[in-house]
Amino acid sequence: MFTGIINDLGDILEVHEKAEELRRIVVGCSYNPNSIAIGASIACSGICLTVVDRGSGYFAVDAAAETLRMTTAKSWRSGTRLNLERALRLGDELGGHMVSGHVDGLAELTARDDFLDSAALTFRAPAELARFIAAKGSVALDGVSLTVNAVEGDTFSVLIIPHTLKVTTFGSLEPRTRVNLEVDLMARYAARLLEARGLA
Repeated sequence: MFTGIINDLGDILEVHEKAEELRRIVVGCSYNPNSIAIGASIACSGICLTVVDRGSGYFAVDAAAETLRMTTAKSWRSGTRLNLERALRLGDELGGHMVSGHVDGLAELTARDDFLDSAALTFRAPAELARFIAAKGSVALDGVSLTVNAVEGDTFSVLIIPHTLKVTTFGSLEPRTRVNLEVDLMARYAARLLEARGLA
């Protein structure tokens, strides 16, 4: 589990095709390699991936067919920047919201309004996921925990504060870019309960 609070920005150093639907991705980071166990989980722009190798200034993960199909990982190349978050440990502060790292789909940035030191971003969500997004609720976009400001149909907006612009990839995010979207777990469970009771 994760919280959606980014603690490092990574850069993809290498991408290797291991098989037809399997890629080895080497990510540059500032994490102490001695603190990373092989088999540990790291959220890479919102995708929970398993560490298969690590060394000074890098770790490596494998992305398989489902990840490549469902997420932006299929378009990652050398130089791509990633929001990184280590897995939540017992006793850690829960500063964002509960994020699983299991991406539900892709949202597209449709508009960006930059202010003096913040930005309002509007995204379009896939129709099947839009019903889980509510004003004042939470979403994870490229692994970042954000509060939804407004919802209209299948679009929703978020306000990015100066700190988040500085420590995530959102500072350079441009319209038409697609990001990994994970809807709030509580919203999904609530909808499923209503469906089971025939109320939705």
